[in-house]
Amino acid sequence: MSATTTAPATHLAATTAAVRRAGTRMLKRYSTESRTSSLAEIIAAVEANDAAVADLLKPELAAINPEARWLDDEHGSGPLPDGEWWLIDPVGGNMNAVHGMTDWNIGVSLVRDGRPVLAVLYFPLFDEMFTAAEGGGAFLNGVRIKVSDKTELNGALVGTGQAQPGQGPEMADRVGASYAQMAKHALYVRISVPVTHQLAQVAAGRMDAHWQYDNVRAHASGVLLVQEAGGTVTDLEGKPWDLTTREYLAAAPGVHAQALELLQALSCKSVGRQ
Repeated sequence: MSATTTAPATHLAATTAAVRRAGTRMLKRYSTESRTSSLAEIIAAVEANDAAVADLLKPELAAINPEARWLDDEHGSGPLPDGEWWLIDPVGGNMNAVHGMTDWNIGVSLVRDGRPVLAVLYFPLFDEMFTAAEGGGAFLNGVRIKVSDKTELNGALVGTGQAQPGQGPEMADRVGASYAQMAKHALYVRISVPVTHQLAQVAAGRMDAHWQYDNVRAHASGVLLVQEAGGTVTDLEGKPWDLTTREYLAAAPGVHAQALELLQALSCKSVGRQ
């Protein structure tokens, strides 16, 4: 059986082990006392963290599936050529890590012909390993997880986040308006990074919905986790998510329609002002 026809679950154990080793490497670099005094120092620290993880993962993932191409541009978006691709977010929430905060992870997904078929998302500080393979369910440390059973948005914990820095005033205004809209209807609304952190929480039933106005390829691992945990992931028109979707909503089925209606109403208002 060739790599292009191998079931994604076949690669899962080896990928998980590689990501765990990468997590161990990052833990040696991380400190709660980490501080930087300038933007140049922040950028250098972020790049050094990314390189430390990518340098370990690249050869290990190539050995697991040598026919899959490699991409570690965590802010990249849009379609990919057919075939298999390893999509890597070396340190999701890297900005948090270099400032000594705890919300960061290491994310790997295997994308086949434009759809994620394997996901490994590791929170090293908490030793939480989220995994999923297409059609095989989602798991946290080997225990199957599922999205929440919430059916009312007024009891839901929802969130959004910044996919990347420097998105500009238009995006800031849009996110701010959507927060205000959601805060009037949901129990609690978070704006935090990394995005994959929130997607993993939705998959585990700890959060109930996450919406995103900037879909980057590195989110594929979190999206697959939500899908395999029984969640609904669509664009903001209600069409199924794919790698080229520009904006999306990932939610427990019981609150997806309500959250989508609010976001669509907000979009209509924005269009009406133009």
